[in-house]
Amino acid sequence: MSAPSRFDRGHTDDLMSFLAASPSPYHAVANAAERLEKAGFRQVAETDAWDGSSGGKYVLRGGALVAWYVPEGAAPHTPHRIIGAHTDSPNLRAKPQPDSGAHGWRQMAVEIYGGPLLNSWLDRDLGLAGRLTLRDGSSVLVNVDRPLLRVPQLAVHLDRSVSTEGLKLDKQRHLQPVWGVGDDVREGDLIAFLEQEAGLVAGSVAGWDIMVHPVEAPAYLGRDRELVAGPRMDNLLSVHAGTAALAAVATSGAPLAHIPVLAAFDHEENGSQSDSGADGPLLGTVLERSVFARGGSYEDRARSFAGTVCLSSDTGHAVHPNYAERHDPTHHPRVNGGPILKVNVNNRYATDGSGRAVFTAACEKAGVPFQTFVSNNSLPCGTTIGPITAARHGIKTVDIGVAILSMHSVRELCGADDPFHLANALVAFLED
Repeated sequence: MSAPSRFDRGHTDDLMSFLAASPSPYHAVANAAERLEKAGFRQVAETDAWDGSSGGKYVLRGGALVAWYVPEGAAPHTPHRIIGAHTDSPNLRAKPQPDSGAHGWRQMAVEIYGGPLLNSWLDRDLGLAGRLTLRDGSSVLVNVDRPLLRVPQLAVHLDRSVSTEGLKLDKQRHLQPVWGVGDDVREGDLIAFLEQEAGLVAGSVAGWDIMVHPVEAPAYLGRDRELVAGPRMDNLLSVHAGTAALAAVATSGAPLAHIPVLAAFDHEENGSQSDSGADGPLLGTVLERSVFARGGSYEDRARSFAGTVCLSSDTGHAVHPNYAERHDPTHHPRVNGGPILKVNVNNRYATDGSGRAVFTAACEKAGVPFQTFVSNNSLPCGTTIGPITAARHGIKTVDIGVAILSMHSVRELCGADDPFHLANALVAFLED
């Protein structure tokens, strides 16, 4: 007998709201933290001494969040059940001197973050969002969520070869968005504009982490609204599902044999090597401090990590109807077919046979279907935070996710049922 479903289509509605409200990793973790606060979690500062009390706690570091729930009476060596995800998405980000322009156009100088599908950024209404750091070291979030910028495509009349040779974009010359007109480009204009938008005193900003985002809202798609189109599904879909699952488990009152954890990292799209990335010390430090705060020793820490399992949840590839030959011929994940188990024998994904058993048990308990993904042997395989987490912390890790189309596009596509299928499986995993 399968467990009753905790989440339904209302979860997908909430995902769409979460995507729209999270145009940057900083906004994503702030929104996740707000949801956890409503479930009784409290923020702890890394600079403070931690106590061993039970309940829900979380740490914020830049665009990363680690949250955990300690059940009453949890021993120092109690193992963890971890949901891993990442908060960043490929996009365009402001350069240190963002004010530029030419020929009567005012432009914003941008760098390319991660591996976006560049053509998907053309001719879209774009906003600006991110983090402003003030002179006193504090930070303020800013979100200009209205049409402000545009990367205009060259008219076909000026490049007839695009019809025969395809679109070719130079990352330096062709991706700089326009945001106004005028010949007088003044250094500091863009940041002054953002100070005004954030309600700050002029000249108070000393640093910034600002990025471009599409302002078109997520939407249901299809005859029966069985699809969802929206930005940043890779990988805020998993962050949202993990947040919802952790909050549900923490407020259920059910006895827990493990300590449930959500680890949402930044910088996965460019290698995870940062103080807030999966290849940094954040997760290990938080878990160790939690063990030691409950009176544990290094032996307790080793026992805890040895019994810990992580589900690394990231989006994967649904079979594309126009490019089916790019997929493995015997593995064709479909949207609304349930979450996918990702497998690669060269450890681009961390899943092995014992990990498959863990995930299978969670899906069966939740009563949700699941599928398996493996790459076509003739094409390179992507990777996730899964192998990094397994290698860095010695933690058994399983790579899973939701199958989507148009990965790394400004606007990605998933099945409307898959987000709540994933969330239900994550609840079952955390409760086990």
